[in-house]
Amino acid sequence: MAITAAMVKELRELTGAGMMDCKKALGETDGDMDAAVEYLRKNGQAKAEKKAGRIAAEGLCRVAVKDDKTAAVVEVNSETDFVAKNADFQAYVEAVAAQAVDSDAADMDAFMAEAWHLDTAKTVKDALVDKVAVIGENLNIRRFQKVVAQNGCVVTYVHGGGRIGVIVEAATDVVNDAVKEAMTNIAMQVAALAPKYISTADVSEEYKAHEKEIIAEQIKNDPKMEGKPEKVIEGAVNGRLNKELKEVCLLEQVYVKAEDGKQSVAKYIEQVAKENSADLSIKSFVRFETGEGIEKKEENFAEEVAKQMNA
Repeated sequence: MAITAAMVKELRELTGAGMMDCKKALGETDGDMDAAVEYLRKNGQAKAEKKAGRIAAEGLCRVAVKDDKTAAVVEVNSETDFVAKNADFQAYVEAVAAQAVDSDAADMDAFMAEAWHLDTAKTVKDALVDKVAVIGENLNIRRFQKVVAQNGCVVTYVHGGGRIGVIVEAATDVVNDAVKEAMTNIAMQVAALAPKYISTADVSEEYKAHEKEIIAEQIKNDPKMEGKPEKVIEGAVNGRLNKELKEVCLLEQVYVKAEDGKQSVAKYIEQVAKENSADLSIKSFVRFETGEGIEKKEENFAEEVAKQMNA
């Protein structure tokens, strides 16, 4: 398969590896982007796949809160950033979030078939088609998630004007302003550091095994580890895995507002629980980032204008 400059550029953005390393990785994997990322990781040329490098689609995330126990987050995509900043589009996304927070739909098909809450003669899909006609751009309700707290509360947070939407569900026997403020701080943590799990107990053995394989390959290619006893190598692998788990598990992360720069999120929650005489824990969280995992078509504006002029 021919390796193009655009492919090398994409891999470089995904991994932060050098241009020639990216070109070699693509050559070794016959242009398979995911395999190339893994190749670079195993060779120590990329720490991890940068999911943000694939975040390219435009649009907005919005949240809606019904009460302390019910919240929903939605992502609606547009073709351009210009439309994403349009007041009409933003109001529409707010309306979609309001629909989601009252919805009982289990999947997107059921959601799209529901009666549109602003005009029950239409479905959600009908309302979307109407909005496409008004705005003049293809729009897509990509996803939604509703969270209902059974024993506690939910808080929400929107970052970057709608680039990221977060819901945090707390299990707590005390719901007051201090607890809700603390959970909002946790929602900001989730937005900023994008954890994958609540704690190490939630990490699957499959994930751990895969990461250990990657780390083992990195160590094998490290000249400093050459000739080291198997026990030392195993200890290094486990040490690096534990360090990585602290980065992807919310409770093990350093709390972003920690005054000493060391306090973990778990310790922060313990502190808040003690101050409010509460039995407090994080039950779940949802984090949507606009365009997450979507490849955006790159267009050359000058070429597009030339095409239209010559049409």
